[in-house]
Amino acid sequence: MSKRAIFPGSFDPIHNGHIDIARRAADIFDELIVCIYATPQKNLLFSFEERMEMAQRVFEDIPNITVEGYTGLTVDYARKIGAKVMVRGLRVFSDFDYEFRMALANKKLAPDIETVSLITTHQYTFVSSSTVKEVASLGGDVTGMVPTFVRDALMKKYLPA
Repeated sequence: MSKRAIFPGSFDPIHNGHIDIARRAADIFDELIVCIYATPQKNLLFSFEERMEMAQRVFEDIPNITVEGYTGLTVDYARKIGAKVMVRGLRVFSDFDYEFRMALANKKLAPDIETVSLITTHQYTFVSSSTVKEVASLGGDVTGMVPTFVRDALMKKYLPA
Protein backbone atom coordinates (compact mmCIF):
# COMPACT_ATOMS: atom_id res chain seq x y z
CA MET A 1 0.00 0.00 0.00
CA SER A 2 1.38 3.37 -1.04
CA LYS A 3 1.69 6.08 1.60
CA ARG A 4 0.59 9.46 0.27
CA ALA A 5 1.21 12.61 2.31
CA ILE A 6 0.52 16.28 1.78
CA PHE A 7 2.62 19.27 2.78
CA PRO A 8 0.19 22.21 2.77
CA GLY A 9 0.96 25.91 2.97
CA SER A 10 0.73 29.26 1.27
CA PHE A 11 4.45 29.20 0.28
CA ASP A 12 4.64 32.99 -0.18
CA PRO A 13 7.40 32.54 -1.15
CA ILE A 14 8.76 29.03 -0.91
CA HIS A 15 12.07 29.07 0.97
CA ASN A 16 14.89 26.69 1.84
CA GLY A 17 13.21 25.65 5.10
CA HIS A 18 10.11 24.50 3.17
CA ILE A 19 12.32 22.72 0.66
CA ASP A 20 14.25 20.95 3.42
CA ILE A 21 11.04 19.67 5.04
CA ALA A 22 9.57 18.54 1.70
CA ARG A 23 12.70 16.70 0.61
CA ARG A 24 12.95 14.90 3.94
CA ALA A 25 9.25 14.02 3.86
CA ALA A 26 9.71 12.65 0.33
CA ASP A 27 12.27 10.24 1.78
CA ILE A 28 9.72 9.01 4.32
CA PHE A 29 6.57 8.76 2.19
CA ASP A 30 6.02 7.12 -1.16
CA GLU A 31 4.37 10.24 -2.52
CA LEU A 32 4.39 13.82 -1.25
CA ILE A 33 2.05 16.44 -2.60
CA VAL A 34 3.07 20.01 -1.87
CA CYS A 35 -0.34 21.67 -1.60
CA ILE A 36 -0.46 25.39 -2.21
CA TYR A 37 -3.43 27.07 -0.64
CA ALA A 38 -4.96 29.34 -3.26
CA THR A 39 -6.75 31.82 -1.03
CA PRO A 40 -5.25 32.16 2.45
CA GLN A 41 -6.63 34.89 4.68
CA LYS A 42 -3.49 36.96 4.59
CA ASN A 43 -1.86 39.46 2.31
CA LEU A 44 0.20 37.70 -0.31
CA LEU A 45 3.14 39.04 -2.25
CA PHE A 46 2.97 36.42 -4.99
CA SER A 47 -0.09 35.32 -6.94
CA PHE A 48 -1.33 31.76 -6.77
CA GLU A 49 0.12 31.12 -10.24
CA GLU A 50 3.53 32.50 -9.23
CA ARG A 51 3.61 30.40 -6.05
CA MET A 52 2.65 27.28 -8.02
CA GLU A 53 5.31 27.92 -10.65
CA MET A 54 8.06 28.48 -8.08
CA ALA A 55 7.20 25.30 -6.16
CA GLN A 56 6.96 23.23 -9.33
CA ARG A 57 10.37 24.47 -10.40
CA VAL A 58 11.90 23.70 -6.98
CA PHE A 59 10.71 20.11 -6.96
CA GLU A 60 10.91 19.22 -10.66
CA ASP A 61 13.87 16.91 -10.01
CA ILE A 62 12.18 14.83 -7.31
CA PRO A 63 9.93 12.18 -8.88
CA ASN A 64 7.77 11.48 -5.83
CA ILE A 65 6.93 15.15 -5.15
CA THR A 66 4.12 16.85 -7.03
CA VAL A 67 2.69 20.33 -6.57
CA GLU A 68 -1.04 21.00 -6.55
CA GLY A 69 -3.23 23.92 -5.59
CA TYR A 70 -6.33 23.72 -3.45
CA THR A 71 -9.04 25.70 -1.69
CA GLY A 72 -11.24 24.91 1.29
CA LEU A 73 -10.33 22.85 4.32
CA THR A 74 -6.98 21.13 4.09
CA VAL A 75 -8.35 17.91 5.58
CA ASP A 76 -11.10 17.85 2.95
CA TYR A 77 -8.48 18.17 0.23
CA ALA A 78 -6.40 15.41 1.82
CA ARG A 79 -9.41 13.09 1.83
CA LYS A 80 -10.27 13.99 -1.76
CA ILE A 81 -6.86 12.90 -3.00
CA GLY A 82 -6.50 9.92 -0.65
CA ALA A 83 -3.75 11.31 1.59
CA LYS A 84 -3.70 9.95 5.14
CA VAL A 85 -0.88 12.14 6.44
CA MET A 86 -0.33 15.88 6.67
CA VAL A 87 3.31 16.99 7.02
CA ARG A 88 4.13 20.16 8.94
CA GLY A 89 7.43 21.80 9.76
CA LEU A 90 8.53 23.06 13.17
CA ARG A 91 11.20 25.74 13.46
CA VAL A 92 10.87 27.26 16.90
CA PHE A 93 8.89 26.64 20.07
CA SER A 94 6.13 29.09 19.08
CA ASP A 95 5.53 26.98 15.94
CA PHE A 96 4.81 24.01 18.19
CA ASP A 97 1.98 25.83 19.98
CA TYR A 98 0.31 26.86 16.72
CA GLU A 99 0.85 23.49 15.00
CA PHE A 100 -0.34 21.57 18.08
CA ARG A 101 -3.63 23.49 18.14
CA MET A 102 -4.04 23.09 14.37
CA ALA A 103 -3.34 19.35 14.57
CA LEU A 104 -5.99 18.95 17.28
CA ALA A 105 -8.54 20.88 15.22
CA ASN A 106 -7.73 18.81 12.14
CA LYS A 107 -8.00 15.59 14.15
CA LYS A 108 -11.46 16.67 15.30
CA LEU A 109 -12.48 17.40 11.69
CA ALA A 110 -10.79 14.32 10.21
CA PRO A 111 -9.90 11.57 12.71
CA ASP A 112 -8.58 9.45 9.82
CA ILE A 113 -5.80 11.89 8.88
CA GLU A 114 -2.58 12.06 10.90
CA THR A 115 -0.29 15.05 11.31
CA VAL A 116 3.45 14.41 11.20
CA SER A 117 5.72 17.27 12.24
CA LEU A 118 9.33 17.41 11.12
CA ILE A 119 11.76 19.61 12.98
CA THR A 120 13.66 21.88 10.66
CA THR A 121 17.33 21.51 10.01
CA HIS A 122 19.26 23.86 12.31
CA GLN A 123 20.47 26.15 9.52
CA TYR A 124 16.86 27.07 8.61
CA THR A 125 15.45 27.79 12.08
CA PHE A 126 15.40 31.54 11.38
CA VAL A 127 13.95 31.29 7.86
CA SER A 128 10.28 32.07 7.36
CA SER A 129 8.38 33.53 4.43
CA SER A 130 7.77 36.68 6.50
CA THR A 131 11.47 37.08 7.26
CA VAL A 132 12.43 36.49 3.64
CA LYS A 133 9.94 39.11 2.45
CA GLU A 134 11.03 41.64 5.07
CA VAL A 135 14.73 41.26 4.28
CA ALA A 136 14.08 41.46 0.53
CA SER A 137 11.78 44.49 0.90
CA LEU A 138 14.58 46.36 2.67
CA GLY A 139 17.09 45.51 -0.06
CA GLY A 140 18.83 42.79 1.95
CA ASP A 141 20.40 39.70 0.47
CA VAL A 142 18.23 36.60 0.80
CA THR A 143 20.82 34.31 -0.80
CA GLY A 144 20.91 31.11 1.23
CA MET A 145 17.30 31.54 2.33
CA VAL A 146 15.65 30.87 -1.03
CA PRO A 147 16.60 29.40 -4.39
CA THR A 148 18.20 31.89 -6.80
CA PHE A 149 15.13 32.20 -9.01
CA VAL A 150 12.95 32.97 -5.95
CA ARG A 151 15.47 35.62 -4.89
CA ASP A 152 15.24 37.13 -8.38
CA ALA A 153 11.43 37.11 -8.23
CA LEU A 154 11.55 38.88 -4.86
CA MET A 155 13.89 41.53 -6.23
CA LYS A 156 11.52 42.15 -9.14
CA LYS A 157 8.65 42.65 -6.69
CA TYR A 158 10.53 44.99 -4.38
CA LEU A 159 13.03 46.69 -6.67
CA PRO A 160 11.33 47.07 -10.04
CA ALA A 161 13.61 48.23 -12.85
